[in-house]
Amino acid sequence: MVTSFDIGGSFIRYAHPSARGPVEETGRVPTPLHSWSEFVEALRKCLPETRGPAVISLAGAFDAQTDIADVANIPCLNGRRIASDLTKELGTPVAIINDADAFALAEAVEGSGAGKETVFAIILGSGVGGGLVHKGGLVSGRGGIAGEWGHGPVVDPTAGGSLSGIPHFQCGCGQTGCLDAYGSARGLEKIHAALHNTLCSSIEITTAWHAGEPQAARTIDAFTTILARALSMVINLLGPDVIPVSGGLSADDRLLAEIDRKTRAITLANYSEPLLVRGVFSKTGGLQGASIHARRAYPNEFAN
Repeated sequence: MVTSFDIGGSFIRYAHPSARGPVEETGRVPTPLHSWSEFVEALRKCLPETRGPAVISLAGAFDAQTDIADVANIPCLNGRRIASDLTKELGTPVAIINDADAFALAEAVEGSGAGKETVFAIILGSGVGGGLVHKGGLVSGRGGIAGEWGHGPVVDPTAGGSLSGIPHFQCGCGQTGCLDAYGSARGLEKIHAALHNTLCSSIEITTAWHAGEPQAARTIDAFTTILARALSMVINLLGPDVIPVSGGLSADDRLLAEIDRKTRAITLANYSEPLLVRGVFSKTGGLQGASIHARRAYPNEFAN
């Protein structure tokens, strides 16, 4: 029996997928963050007695050539060859898929991008992520970085208009000015602090914006402009048919519509209908995508 996992900084969610269709979460356990042995044991407890292969959806960068992972939010995994190490520890094949790639695969195969040729799915949450699927196949690229539009400096502190006065923010990848440091929920908070010298949560900022508060409106204008400018370049490069969105910020319909409006206004192609849509699997994309990946990687496990 195959097991699919969606592992975050708080919980390990798991399921036992069937040959087709959406999966239902079987259960969850807390994620051990600092102990490798405790992490392995937590996974072991989720596996069935008739142990089969496992596919894990996980936030981080995974180089298929070296098998080395960069997983910032789970320190005990960082720098490990997770797939091969877990295969040895658990005694069963283990495959790893980036969480944004898993979400993209779920949306392209069974979600809002089903039947579409090119799907670029994005995550707007504690960070900015993305995944690309073309003709039903996941595009990973060299080092597994395809779709990682959140990294690479995009902000010029001397830019005019609504971006004037916003400094270069440090990104977790080591660079400064990356979209991940601006287009995430934490980025929204940093922009607001830089513009108004006051600390507010992303929820407080969006709530104030909905109420018509001027400072929040300026913050949202800058935030959505930064996202739209970066996203328009991705769209002009890839020509996606749809952009499913997940992450905490995707729950705000008005915010999503504002990003979509600004983005479509500056792309070369004429998108008459909304391009950014909340994903069908915006909350379960990791588990669903891992299950789809499992069906493709281990077809014999689903033969019966």
